[in-house]
Amino acid sequence: MLGRRPREPVGPDVWVTCRELIPVGSVFAFLAEHRDELFPEEMFADLYPSTNGRPSVPPQVLACATVLQVLENRTDHDAVAELRCDLRWKAACGLGLYDTGFDPSLFIYFRRRLAASGDRDRIFARVREVINATGVLKGRRRRALDSTVFEDAVATQDTVTQLIAAIRRVVRQVPGAAAVAAAWCSAHDYSDPGKPRIAWDDQAARDALVDGLVGDALRLLGRLPEQNLGEQAANAVGILALVAGQDVELAEDSDGTDGRWRIARGTAQSRMVSTVDPDARHIHKSRNQRTDGYKGHVALEPESGLFTAVALRRGDGGDNYEAAVAEDLLADEGQALTVLGDAAYGTGECRARLAAAGHTPLVKPQPLRPAVPGGFTLDDFRIDTSAGVVTCPAGHTVPLTAPSGPHRQRRAYYNQLCVGCPLRGRCTTGKAGRIVTIRPHHDAQAAARHQAATDPAWQDEYRRWRPLVERGIAWLTHRSRRLRYRGVFKNDAWLHHRAAALNLRRLINLGLDITNGTWTINTTNP
Repeated sequence: MLGRRPREPVGPDVWVTCRELIPVGSVFAFLAEHRDELFPEEMFADLYPSTNGRPSVPPQVLACATVLQVLENRTDHDAVAELRCDLRWKAACGLGLYDTGFDPSLFIYFRRRLAASGDRDRIFARVREVINATGVLKGRRRRALDSTVFEDAVATQDTVTQLIAAIRRVVRQVPGAAAVAAAWCSAHDYSDPGKPRIAWDDQAARDALVDGLVGDALRLLGRLPEQNLGEQAANAVGILALVAGQDVELAEDSDGTDGRWRIARGTAQSRMVSTVDPDARHIHKSRNQRTDGYKGHVALEPESGLFTAVALRRGDGGDNYEAAVAEDLLADEGQALTVLGDAAYGTGECRARLAAAGHTPLVKPQPLRPAVPGGFTLDDFRIDTSAGVVTCPAGHTVPLTAPSGPHRQRRAYYNQLCVGCPLRGRCTTGKAGRIVTIRPHHDAQAAARHQAATDPAWQDEYRRWRPLVERGIAWLTHRSRRLRYRGVFKNDAWLHHRAAALNLRRLINLGLDITNGTWTINTTNP
């Protein structure tokens, strides 16, 4: 049942007796004074519907402790230690001097209750309500979008480790799998969690081991009894099927029918990096920088530095790229905005969606890559999409084909016109001549590139406001680059809590106050 704050604290009231020791203008001091207004009791009443049983720890205490935990990047155990020993934490959460806090497992129960309630991100939403009540964003119609990579909480596994772990998981969780494994799986003792004892510097031994493990996995999958599986068992079977195929290929001298396998040359697209956290992926933030984990997406009001929306997604798949997530980040705005973003948001589809929603994209265009280093780019050709013709720098005009393929591309083939052309060395190295390919939204993309290159007002606004989102990213990732949880759902919940805590701190720095029940920004505060 819902727990309520006791009338008398356990020992002296820390805020009353030690107020001068709590930093003025800090999140600790603000929560000590205004936690009941920020997190009213009714905000969490639905989490504790029963009227029977032992009263819970007051949810306002857990909410305040959660805000401080993500702000200070503490584990559950460390956060409880701070509640017991740090006067600032005691004052912020309303605990008495002798109060020992609560068991760390209550953080887990609180997060689970939030997740099961259907309103998991209510702390972020509550701080957003305070932002709206202050009017600090009124008239500020810019939103800067960006993304950053968060490292996963698990170790990246090699192919052998993944295969063994996935088989062991199926044996544990799928009814009847243990008997199948005992009869048909012999490449390794799957009761042993360690790696097989082979000569790891022997290529032939490694190849034989991989071949045997893949064979065991396929035989296990093919001979499992037909039955309806629960969620855990179904996930275990799915992970084994994925692991058995993502990193291997037929042996070099295999005819495709003898069932011999080897580790594939190269990395599979969307490779699962660990069976412990199946959602984690290899992420390339740049061509030379690779990280295993997740991608966090943010929308930030650049002048105030407040996060208006955040999302954590997997690092692979078209639905998780920056251009695809942009619309979700702006879904709750309810007004036309100027949207700033780097080239990751510069796809034609993203620009079209932003414009259709009434927003003005102030997005850096994606760079054009010439077919020949230092040669002509697409913008050096005169492309008339309405007439369906393309004129090259040498003055040759050819027709565009009709849209085709999954991307609805149109092409112009120059073929023999390139033979003997004096500009060919700057245009193409192809034997068949230059082929010009355009996609839908070509005209809008060309106009955006022209504006970014020639419009001083566009350049000044972009350079002034877009870089400020990097400040927000720095706040978000400070001592928090590595995640503490597994899976998209839990880490997305953490990201919302982290953004809520940072927004609260930023509001306090801007002069957040409450007068007669109304949230305001007191600009006279030092």
